[in-house]
Amino acid sequence: MEIERKFFINEPVSGYEEYPHHAIEQGYLCTEPVVRVRREDNTYYLTYKSRGKLAREEYNLPLTKEAYEHLIGKADGNILTKKRYLIPVEGSHLTIEFDVFEGKFEGLMLAEVEFETEEEANAFIPPEWFGRDVTYSGEYQNSRLSGLAGMELL
Repeated sequence: MEIERKFFINEPVSGYEEYPHHAIEQGYLCTEPVVRVRREDNTYYLTYKSRGKLAREEYNLPLTKEAYEHLIGKADGNILTKKRYLIPVEGSHLTIEFDVFEGKFEGLMLAEVEFETEEEANAFIPPEWFGRDVTYSGEYQNSRLSGLAGMELL
């Protein structure tokens, strides 16, 4: 089960580039249900996600590089590219996954925080640098971005 909240970021926290990060490329084979292929650095996998905003089922299956390259060529819509910075939340076990998009969505910045329970997610007080909570709107779900023509959401 994936339980996460997502936030739009207007101005990133100072020094975010100093935190560990991953280069991510992903495409969507289907958006209902969500079936995604992703390259994260040199790791490849296929992900299935059920419906939902705050909480939903998620399954990851490993892929070879060759399988990924074959499947990414079959993806619908936009291939998303981004750098994901891993920023610890002070005083907790939580990590902010801060995504800085590249390519077609350059300039878009989103932050996600994953939780162990829905209660923990609902009690979370975001850092001051977080912008609008977009968890329930769905407008910034990566599967939705994959089908957009351009920068409508910035």
